[in-house]
Amino acid sequence: MTVKKILWPTDFSKISETALPHVKSLTEKYDAEIHILYVIEDTAHHDGWYGAFDKKHVDELMEHANKTATNRLGQICEKYLEGCPLYVKHVAVGDPANEILNLIKGENMDLVVMASHGEKGHFRFGSVAEKVLKNSPIPVTVIPTEPNQ
Repeated sequence: MTVKKILWPTDFSKISETALPHVKSLTEKYDAEIHILYVIEDTAHHDGWYGAFDKKHVDELMEHANKTATNRLGQICEKYLEGCPLYVKHVAVGDPANEILNLIKGENMDLVVMASHGEKGHFRFGSVAEKVLKNSPIPVTVIPTEPNQ
């Protein structure tokens, strides 16, 4: 198996960070790129939240979320991934599972390494991990974590 590109999706939670030792180990073993993905929920689908938002307000919220996510990805790369040969940061907007699957295809990933559930997971296996595992065209390594960690 050739592994040149590893995708690590994160929701910036401590739970998703449990996959990092595995990502780093595989990256060192295969001398592979790490692609880090954070997905912003599309606020445009929430018209009824706290009153109606006009397009300008939604655009401002999305721009702020994108800047915050980009900064946070930079912090993760500097703090945890300094020894990796190459890391590429991605920020997407939409459904996390769909965006992970889109990036797999769009960037020709070789492997996905992700936690079994995200920050809001109350079960041992989250819906995003399940959707990715069931629909991914490439191998997915799911790191088990404790619910409500």
